[in-house]
Amino acid sequence: MSIQVTEAEWKIMEVLWDHAPRTMTEITAVLSPTTGWTRHTVITLLKRMVEKGTISVDDSDRAKKYTPLVTREEASTEETHKFLSHIFKGKASLLVNQLVDSGDLTADDLQQILDVMRKK
Repeated sequence: MSIQVTEAEWKIMEVLWDHAPRTMTEITAVLSPTTGWTRHTVITLLKRMVEKGTISVDDSDRAKKYTPLVTREEASTEETHKFLSHIFKGKASLLVNQLVDSGDLTADDLQQILDVMRKK
């Protein structure tokens, strides 16, 4: 299954991954201070996400409750693959080279990468 999550939908997923299920009101309360989104915006996004199959809705109570159907790890893996494919021709080594050349990796970052590689 291909996971398609827009930047806006990712914000909602983060809220649901932190704690689920949540109602539209709860999601709006968490996101409104940083996004300025109204309940109408959140409702539109939630409907789209239910249609895509990234979240489920339980409408057995008065307030609908939303739960992620995709784990953070699944979505992160999908986004990483899309990013690598689009920007670095699918090669992680090009990404690491870019980070090293730009000076964005600390010695600790490099050690962690080496540790991960040794485990594989």
